Amino acid sequence: MEKIEGYVDHIIYRNQENGYTVMVLTSEDTEITCVGTFSYIGEGERLEAEGTYIAHPTYGEQFRVETYAIRPPEDEESVERYLGSGAIKGVGTALAARIVRRFRADTFRIIEEEPERLAEIKGISERKAREIAQQIYEKRDMRKAMLFLQQFGVSTALAVKIFEKYGQRMYEVIEQNPYRLADDISGIGFRIADEIAKRAGVSFDSEYRVKCGISYVLQQAASEGHVFLPKELLLGRTTELLGVPIDDLDPFLVDMAIQKKIVIRKDGDRDCVYSASAYYMEMSTARMLVDLNITGEIDAAVIEKKIASIEQETGTVLDGMQKKAVIEAVRCGLLVITGGPGTGKTTTINTLISYFESEGLQILLAAPTGRAAKRMTEATGFEAKTVHRLLEISGVQEDGGSAEGFGRNAQNPLDADVIIIDEMSMVDIYLMHALLDAVTIGTRLIMVGDMNQLPSVGPGSILKDIIESNEIPVVQLTRIFRQAKESDIVVNAHKINRGEPVTLDNKSRDFFFLKRQDANVIISIVIQLVRDKMPRYVQASPYDIQVLTPMRKGLLGVERLNKILQEYLNPPDAGKKEHEQNGMLFREGDKVMQIKNNYQIEWEVRGRYGIPVEKGLGIFNGDMGIVREINEQTERVTVEFDEQRMVEYTYAALEELELAYAVTIHKSQGSEYPAIVIPLLSGPRMLMTRNLLYTAVTRARKCVTLVGDERTFTQMIDNTMEQKRYTALAARIQELSAM
Repeated sequence: MEKIEGYVDHIIYRNQENGYTVMVLTSEDTEITCVGTFSYIGEGERLEAEGTYIAHPTYGEQFRVETYAIRPPEDEESVERYLGSGAIKGVGTALAARIVRRFRADTFRIIEEEPERLAEIKGISERKAREIAQQIYEKRDMRKAMLFLQQFGVSTALAVKIFEKYGQRMYEVIEQNPYRLADDISGIGFRIADEIAKRAGVSFDSEYRVKCGISYVLQQAASEGHVFLPKELLLGRTTELLGVPIDDLDPFLVDMAIQKKIVIRKDGDRDCVYSASAYYMEMSTARMLVDLNITGEIDAAVIEKKIASIEQETGTVLDGMQKKAVIEAVRCGLLVITGGPGTGKTTTINTLISYFESEGLQILLAAPTGRAAKRMTEATGFEAKTVHRLLEISGVQEDGGSAEGFGRNAQNPLDADVIIIDEMSMVDIYLMHALLDAVTIGTRLIMVGDMNQLPSVGPGSILKDIIESNEIPVVQLTRIFRQAKESDIVVNAHKINRGEPVTLDNKSRDFFFLKRQDANVIISIVIQLVRDKMPRYVQASPYDIQVLTPMRKGLLGVERLNKILQEYLNPPDAGKKEHEQNGMLFREGDKVMQIKNNYQIEWEVRGRYGIPVEKGLGIFNGDMGIVREINEQTERVTVEFDEQRMVEYTYAALEELELAYAVTIHKSQGSEYPAIVIPLLSGPRMLMTRNLLYTAVTRARKCVTLVGDERTFTQMIDNTMEQKRYTALAARIQELSAM
């Protein structure tokens, strides 16, 4: 280990998440590039560091800092250097020199104890003197706070957030109730707060711990799709999490209800426990749906005449249910159109667009994902946006939050007469609430989707609940049209949905089953199909062929498949940079997926010379992209998503990405691929269900290939078990409709 000492001349790069810093240190008139992780460092700081010199292949010689200490400026030269480094806003080298010339070695004491005396110097007003002193205090306090929080295992980024939120009150919060952090600061959940509390010596049965634990269990339930939990289930999960006897929890629930953090609602003979935000969101969603559900008195014969005219103009022929859908859409403020593949949903949407356009009405189209919106645009010739972009996301939205994160809301509603939303099965309670908040009464809202698809990743079963309420007009399209009947994908999807046996003789042109029993043999065939055979068969690139699997873990789970497929589809190469983060290796050229909603992240579309021509916010759960660049110096990874949106991720932010050569069937919702390959062996019965298989098969446009066990395939068709979601939207709609 070598020792160096000097002043931080300037910081080249700093990762706020983990404190990784690239900076230039001036030591005896020599500039040294230093790299390392620092809890806090500022330009002008005097640094003593130990470490080793390394030769970076791109950036040359660097000093890798292993341990360090920040020393306060001691002599006049170091004080002057610090003040004039740019670390203190409004103080340049000339002013720093005048300050030190006036007060000499006493400079820091004067700034800290008698800051008003700085006004004795020409160019410094009393106000500026106070500002300089304030900055000195803050930097000193920040450094102290960082060191304090380090002992609790808090990352640099979170430490900054904590200090910015509480300032000097931070110490009181940590000592008395660290669980406040989970409520007050984004990025700190129960687990982190609990670890801090443990190190701070907080009792395991502390009131703060129990209440925070209950909130955490409700948050976890939301991530599983539940809007509420039955009280017994909530108490059981909380006991398991905290190790606190179940009988001791009731008083805490009562307290939280009084504090309006939760809502306990009686539903028949059971108590349902909601987070307060989830309850009011469900109630408000039901209220807005009921308010939009108005019917106009328009003669059906007039509508039918117009439909006939559109059929003649466009050369389309609608069946009875499609015509009914158009009539209902014209008459009603709210309508659901549901149906499986090949039942004419797109034709119906196109007819609706033609109808409303001829009336001179303003129409907006949207879908929950970028891929679904793109498909809608291609199918209609009419621009469709994601729901997030339609609502003009502003970047401050949080999962579980209100519509405040959107530019379009009750105060600034969508300017439209008709709004058509496709792939409604993917819409969760958060997004539905935000959408309805931006729709004025009198605007027609038409929701299109397949109620047999898997429910949304987020909480709620919006489409299913609306249909099951029996209060809102629903038109179900059931006829499979002649063209669709020519596709075995469509025919077999409907057979699966009806629980009928599927012929697996491989005489089809677009539906194949390769019977194999060994997991490694299955993987070998999957590689051949994705890399060599399918691209030629469907005229697409290997990246467009999607492997879908029911599970994350196991021999044919996403995690194992992605590691193997990466090696064959994007093998290592001297020209490709790599980075490993949290046990996952990312390589330039990798296919990746965003696995959580990030409303704040910026994206840009770049023009011919790399100049941004469009900017925006938000990348969402399920969005897929390609790793275009890994920059080792700045520790950033550039990913290109659909519509050429480029996003830069810090290394720490890579936890939001995972490889996507294979994805779970749940994650494929709303997407469509030229061809899909499904490896299939036995798995947990709760998972291997009919609607999972149905959802997978309907993701393919040109070809479905299953590789695996025929018995598992048959068992999935027979398994109608669905994971129950705790949601009461249907009941709320019924209650409000009856009033």
